[in-house]
Amino acid sequence: PPAGRQPVVRIKTPEEGCTTWKDGVMGQIEIPNKDVDDFIILRADGTPTYLLAVVVDDHDMGVTQVIRGSDHIGNTARQIAVFKNMGWMLPDFAHLPLIHGHDGKKLSKRHGATGLEEFEAKGYLPEAIRNYLARLSWSHGDDEIFSTEQAVEWFTLSACSKGAPCFDFEKLNVLNQHYIKEADAGRLYEIVVKLFPEVKAFAAKFRDERIANILKVRAKTLIEYKQAGDFFMAKRPLEVSKAAAKDLGAAAAPHLLSVVEDLQKYQGEWTPETLETYIKGLVAAREMKLGAFAKPVRAALTGSTASPSLFEVIWAIGKEEVLGRLRDAAEGKYQVAEA
Repeated sequence: PPAGRQPVVRIKTPEEGCTTWKDGVMGQIEIPNKDVDDFIILRADGTPTYLLAVVVDDHDMGVTQVIRGSDHIGNTARQIAVFKNMGWMLPDFAHLPLIHGHDGKKLSKRHGATGLEEFEAKGYLPEAIRNYLARLSWSHGDDEIFSTEQAVEWFTLSACSKGAPCFDFEKLNVLNQHYIKEADAGRLYEIVVKLFPEVKAFAAKFRDERIANILKVRAKTLIEYKQAGDFFMAKRPLEVSKAAAKDLGAAAAPHLLSVVEDLQKYQGEWTPETLETYIKGLVAAREMKLGAFAKPVRAALTGSTASPSLFEVIWAIGKEEVLGRLRDAAEGKYQVAEA
C-alpha cells in the first residue's frame, strides 16, 4: 500500500452468476453476484466488520437457523460469500417481512409504542402482545386467539406471510380486552399497582373478583381498567362533570339528604343484590321512577352521568364514604370540572 495509508481487507466475490438460497419464508431467493460488492471484512486497524464477525460467531456457536427481518436479505448474500470462502456449511435462512404502520411505512415511534416497555406502560398484558405479534405475520387456520403454548406447538415458518403486515392497535385492543377479562383480580392488581402506585391504598377493592369484573366490562387496556375504578378512589370533595352537575344543585339536595337517612337506617347485608332490593322498595314507596331516583345519586357518588349499575357503585364505594359523598353533594361541596 502507499506510504502512510493503512489498508483494509476485502473479500473477493464472484462477478458472474447468482447467490441463491431457499428461504424459510420467502422461498427461492436469487441475488445477482454483480450486485454484491467486494465488501470489507477487516478494517484498517485490524478489527472485523459485522459481516465477518456475525458469520464467525454463528459458525462457532453452531447456529443452524438464522431468522430475521427481510431488510437483511442483502446482507445474507454477503454472509453466504464468507461461509463459502471459509468452507463452512450454510445455516438455514428465513426472512420475515417488516411490520408496517397504518400508513404503509415501516413501524416507528410515530405510529405509537414500539418497545415492549412502552406497551407495558400503555396497559397491555404480555399474553395479548404475544398472541397479537404471533398472529401478525403467521396464521394457524382461522384461529385468532391462542395461548403461547399453542403458538409454540403450531408454529411453522411455512405458515408465515411473505407480505408486510400492518400493525393495527384496534385489533390489539380487542385481544387485550379478551385477556383482561380472562385474568384474575389479584394478577391484574399486581400489574396495575406498578403502573399506578396510588392504587395500593385500594388493594382490597382491586383484589376483589366482583369489583374486578365491574372494572373489566369496557376496559381495553389496564389504564382503562384503573380509570374504571376511579369512582371509588376519588377524594372528597369530588370533581363533577358539567353534565353531572346539572343533576345536582339546590333542587336535588332534599332528595340526596333523604337517601342519606334511608341508607343510615339500612341494617341489611351490604351487597349489590340486597341494596337493589332495598332501594327499589324506596323508589316504589315514593312513587318515583328509578331513573329519577338514581340520576342525582349517581352524580353525587361518581361525579359522572355514566357508571356501573348504581347498586354496584354504592356497594363498591362503601357505606360511610357513600353517606359522606351524598352529604357533600347536598351541601354543594363539589367542584365542577372545566371540561
